[in-house]
This record gives sequence, C-alpha cells and structure tokens, in this order.
Amino acid sequence: MASLIDLRRRIRSVKNTQQITKAMKMVAAAKLRRAQDQILSTRPYALELRKVTEHLAAVSAGEVEHPLLTPAGGDAGSAGGEAASGEAASGSAGKTLVLVVTGDKGLCGAFNAHVQRRAEQEMASFNGGGEILALGNRGADFFTHRGAPMRGARRGLFKDLSYATAQELAAEISKAFSDGEYDAVYAVYNEFVSVLTQRVSWERLLPIAREDVVGDEAGGAGDHRDYLYEPSEAEILNELLPRFVTFQIYRVLLESQAAEHAARMTAMDSATKNAGELIDTLTLQYNRSRQAEITTELIEVVSGANALEG
Repeated sequence: MASLIDLRRRIRSVKNTQQITKAMKMVAAAKLRRAQDQILSTRPYALELRKVTEHLAAVSAGEVEHPLLTPAGGDAGSAGGEAASGEAASGSAGKTLVLVVTGDKGLCGAFNAHVQRRAEQEMASFNGGGEILALGNRGADFFTHRGAPMRGARRGLFKDLSYATAQELAAEISKAFSDGEYDAVYAVYNEFVSVLTQRVSWERLLPIAREDVVGDEAGGAGDHRDYLYEPSEAEILNELLPRFVTFQIYRVLLESQAAEHAARMTAMDSATKNAGELIDTLTLQYNRSRQAEITTELIEVVSGANALEG
C-alpha cells in the first residue's frame, strides 16, 4: 500500500493536471467560437460565388476549355462531395495529389489519427500513384516518419491561418495540376459538424467537373435567368474558377481548424472529469490509509499503557 506521503503527492499532481486541462478546455472553447464565426462569415460569399459560377458554367458550356475544368460530359467523379476509396482509385489512373489536413498540436483525442488512417487507406488504393501534401505538423511528422511519398509539408499552418494562405496553396496546386503533374487532387480532413461531432471527409478539389459546378440544386441551366456580363462570360469564368478553387481550400482549412478546437475542447473536458474522479478515488484511499494509521497508533498506545499498568 502506498504511503500517505505518496498519496498526497499523487493527489497534488493530479490536481495540477486538472487545472491545466481545465484551462486548455477554456482556451479551446474561445478559439472554437472564433473559428465558428469565421465559417459563418464566409457562407454569404460562398453562396454568391457558387451562384455566379453555376450560371457562367451553364451558359458557356462548349465555349470555355479551362485547365481546371473537365471536358463537357467528362467522367471525373464527384467534386465537392464524399467519394468511396474504390471509386477514387478507379477514377484517377495517373498520379494523384492528396492534401492531408491535420492539426499542429495534439491533445485533441483521435482527431489527427482518424485523418491519418483515412489518408493511408486512400493512398493504398492508388497503388503507388499518389503523393501527399501534409498541411499541419502532425500529418507531416506522421507521414515523413513512415517514408510516404511526399510533395511537401506546411508546418505551423494554423498558427496564423488567413485567406492569403489558401491563395498560396491554391496557386501552387492549380499550377501543378495545369502543368500535368497530377491527374487529380483530393483533400482529406475533419469536417466540423458540431461541438461533439467531427466527420472525416474525402473530397475532390481538381479537376472541377462541369456537372458539379452547374449543380442540380437550381434545377439545371434552364432555370437560370439571362444576365449581361462585361467582359464576356468566358473571361469572367476564367477569372472565377481559380477563386473557386482557392475558396474550396480555404473552406477545408476553416472546417479542420474548427473541428480541431472542438475535438480538443471535448478531450480536455473528458480529461478534467477523469482527473476529478481520480482525485476522489485517491482522496478516499488517503483517508482510509490515514484512518488505519491513526487506529494502529492508538492501539499501540493503549497496549503500551496496559502493559505498564500490568
């Protein structure tokens, strides 16, 4: 049985840990609020950008051949949505770039492990025809240590995340795709659903299929009104498509950032509760040991007194 000194030290140590986890939970909650505000503030722009791009892609079908667009009627899968592993492998016969978005830090439960596991599964389906661009320290360390084929890594990405960061990434990725280095670009990341729920998403970023840009939500191209554009529809679409890719990457980064803060807040909340339960258990054990020690001392005193009297 542990001594009273050892138990006191353990209780003090767990209490210190509990204070740290509680503080980390509060910090994560504050950062999560800001991350949620960023996501909400980007939605109006995202909606209008998609509406304009849908209309332009519909009215300029057959007139615009942009390197980021698949040919009309081309079969490139479903951009902007979830894709199965087998479909992803069969849909890209050439080299594929996978953006693996993880956090810069740990202590967030299985947040990073889920993304890394999904990325490994998808990379296995490409049969050696894929490369990884790791966004975040954890993913960079994980895949570098395992010798995975890497295009590069962006460490400390979420320390000061901004739209300019997404622009830089989008420019690099779009150029590599346009130059023929890759036949497809995918992103695997944690999508923020709620404070308690984060979902691992596998999403294709490039090429952009016309049917994905046009979309079915508006009921097809026939439901679009006629607008007058200056300059021409083709010129505006050529300008909007790179921005569309940039914003998709920016949205992915914001989703992952919010999901990381939510996962860390949940993990630290659980750790704080577990520390409290451990403190209660150790305190009970300490009190019992102390009571047993006092009882033993009393018995020794009484026995000594009786022996003197006898």
